[in-house]
Amino acid sequence: MRPFRPKLRDVRRTAFLLLVAALMPDGRASRAADPQPYEVKIAPTGDAKLDAALKGSSVLISLREKAPVGPFALIARAREDADRFRTALGSFGFYDGKVDVKIAGHPLDDPALPDALDAAPAAPPVPVAVSVQTGTQFHLGSVKVEGAVPQQARDKLDLAPGAPAVASDVLAARTRLLDALREQGYAKATVSEPVAILREKQDALDVSFKVETGPRVDIGPITVNGLDAVNESFVRRRLLLHPGEQFSPSAIEKARQDLMSTGVFTSVRAVPAEQLDAAGELPIAFDVTERKRHTVTFGAAYSTDLGAGVTATWTDRNLFGNAEQLNLTAGIQGGGSAQKEPGYNVNLQFIKPDFLARDQQLQANIGAVDQTLQAYQQTAVMGNILLNRKFSEHWSGSVGLAAEQERIKQEGLTRDYTLLWIPITAKYDSTDSIFEPTKGIRAAFTVSPTQSFGHQNVTFVLMQAQASTYFDLARFDLTEPGRSVFAFRGLVGTAQGAEQFDLPPDKRFYAGGSATVRGYRYQSVGPHFPISNNPQGGTSVLAGTVEFRQRLFDSFGAAVFMDAGQVSANGPPGTGTWRVGAGVGARYYTSIGPIRADVAVPLSHQPGSDSVEFYIGIGEAF
Repeated sequence: MRPFRPKLRDVRRTAFLLLVAALMPDGRASRAADPQPYEVKIAPTGDAKLDAALKGSSVLISLREKAPVGPFALIARAREDADRFRTALGSFGFYDGKVDVKIAGHPLDDPALPDALDAAPAAPPVPVAVSVQTGTQFHLGSVKVEGAVPQQARDKLDLAPGAPAVASDVLAARTRLLDALREQGYAKATVSEPVAILREKQDALDVSFKVETGPRVDIGPITVNGLDAVNESFVRRRLLLHPGEQFSPSAIEKARQDLMSTGVFTSVRAVPAEQLDAAGELPIAFDVTERKRHTVTFGAAYSTDLGAGVTATWTDRNLFGNAEQLNLTAGIQGGGSAQKEPGYNVNLQFIKPDFLARDQQLQANIGAVDQTLQAYQQTAVMGNILLNRKFSEHWSGSVGLAAEQERIKQEGLTRDYTLLWIPITAKYDSTDSIFEPTKGIRAAFTVSPTQSFGHQNVTFVLMQAQASTYFDLARFDLTEPGRSVFAFRGLVGTAQGAEQFDLPPDKRFYAGGSATVRGYRYQSVGPHFPISNNPQGGTSVLAGTVEFRQRLFDSFGAAVFMDAGQVSANGPPGTGTWRVGAGVGARYYTSIGPIRADVAVPLSHQPGSDSVEFYIGIGEAF
């Protein structure tokens, strides 16, 4: 914090040398390598943060390749760096530290240095050696806050006498104090730059902050600018901020983020007025930019069991001006060992946000599917209506009513089913990414009381729980954040109230494929029909995965994994025959998520299974 300035005699000497170099076209400047290649080595101090600060402040390092210099400019650059190194020492509390910079073994003030550089060839590069003696680290002496500051805000300073006099800590304390004041309603509070007084004999630094809180203010009129297709009444209902509430930056930011979460804006800025209004309140303006109303997205995937798949979605994200969504999705897939004939699926979805209450949406779906799988052939139309509710930051749930009319052919028998059920779901999600999670937990539990009409009238309940969790090795200081991640997932499901063949084939449990046990065909894990060896499906499933993901360089990565699972024909979860698959994968990371390519093999043989399975898609498998 004590400023350091280059000595006047150093500046005069450097200027003199540069002038001599300019006036001597036939002298040593013309014979020396120009530019002069050099290498820089900074001796470690034993303090990793200080070493990083020294390296980061060096123009010798940052400009070595970007801006080559001649011999005499190299001396000037080294002198400038010496001052920067002293400043870095001071910022860490080492005010009596010493810096020594040598070029080709010569101190910077050595009269022989210019001749040495004159004689130096272009190769090898001239060595520049930097050594630093930190000396005694100064500590904070008295810490004062001048002004009428509430104790609650004063406590946020968190700067104790006796602590190391690190400049970044002192500046951070100022920021904490100012933020605390503003959070308590002092919108126009100011905290001056800290005044530091160095007491060299005591190795101490006294610090004081001058504070002017100003009045505690409330939020005044709120305006919304930039609306076009979005109704202002919707924004007003959605807004978490209201006039008359005490000014709070965190509350304003929460309101801003909430408006962004509606999906109809590309940007939302909350701008407090520069001055209080006549009522002594602070007006707030929300400046918004609307997203394009219509979008079209495409997706593609390939696996050896399901073949190639392509999906397209058309979206109207603001149907009636209140952030209602209309999504039309269509996809085709086929050509794999478990789905040899192409099939299709279409779905029309409508979502009404804030239905009857905030954070509650009405969702309606109607769709159709046609697929020819190894397990069965299915043609169906289905629909549902759901009430989705967000309970907290991580918890959400839904309840609704669903219906399906289908025709299914299995083992030469064709049967029609009419299904009516009540889907009830609870979800928890604390992960940090949809496509590439590195920490947190993602879990879902579903209960579906179902009535089946047609082939036979059956009442049954399907229950399923699935979860995944992620451990970033950076939390153990073993690697950089997000680069080395262990991922685990588990699945358990059971049907109550019906035997295996009382259940419609598409409502039975299956395993195999990228969602459960890689290395085995889709739906192939579990009991099989004796003659055709086609999957039967069962009344319960249990599966689990462990996967390790490692980033390599900036855009590439790799994964190794092992999956295990079983399906029971009529028993509880865990009573079937276990199948285990393992594999490796490659990743290419993009702005929308990783492109994934996995290859897996079955570790326990199953009649009719493939020897290897390939999977390509966007996003991690889970």
